[in-house]
Amino acid sequence: EVQLVQSGGGLVQAGGSLKLSCAASGFTSNEYVIGWFRQAPGKEREAVAAISVSDGKRYFADSLKGRFTTFSGNAQGTVFLQCNSLKHEDTGIYYCAARESSYLSGVARDYSYWGQGTQVTVTS
Repeated sequence: EVQLVQSGGGLVQAGGSLKLSCAASGFTSNEYVIGWFRQAPGKEREAVAAISVSDGKRYFADSLKGRFTTFSGNAQGTVFLQCNSLKHEDTGIYYCAARESSYLSGVARDYSYWGQGTQVTVTS
């Protein structure tokens, strides 16, 4: 069974950083993509970033490029989202998701598996 377990959220002051973790398990190959999404109160879920585990290709939302990055960790199946220079408007629930493909996608419906989400709160 594919499972995604998240950690690393919390409260941080504006300008600070957080490193979110997504631990994926249950995949039988490395042919999958981990995507990151977030949802702020009153807003639609939006794509943040994605990484193809098989080839390392990455996608970043244009509005977040330069502040957020995603990369594979040393532990098997672990992917991180490094969030820097955080702003109050970055506040929301952050989700990691997975799809069994090497194709990067910033579309939520393309992902079959979802983590439980982790709250990121940025104070001004």
